[in-house]
Amino acid sequence: MLYAIMAEDVAGSLERRRQTRPAHLARLQMLRDQGRLILAGPHPAIDSEDPGEAGFSGSLIVAEFASLAEAQRWAQDDPYQTAGIYQQVTVKPFRKVLP
Repeated sequence: MLYAIMAEDVAGSLERRRQTRPAHLARLQMLRDQGRLILAGPHPAIDSEDPGEAGFSGSLIVAEFASLAEAQRWAQDDPYQTAGIYQQVTVKPFRKVLP
């Protein structure tokens, strides 16, 4: 089943996010290589494709997991979570309708 992992960043975490990004992307690339990643990306903190120093307010990941518990474990082990970048993470079942 698909699950949406919705995370909100801690204020002022842009530099930690930059430092941790390679490890975060490596985990996402593993999901992609397994054919389980639907989409992933950050929420810019301002209305701009490139928010610059304004940074990001969080992230959204939609991926396939065997269960809600597995999706929650995966989210808990994300480098952004373990580095203290995320202040809150919500994991919910997701049903893709379109496209």
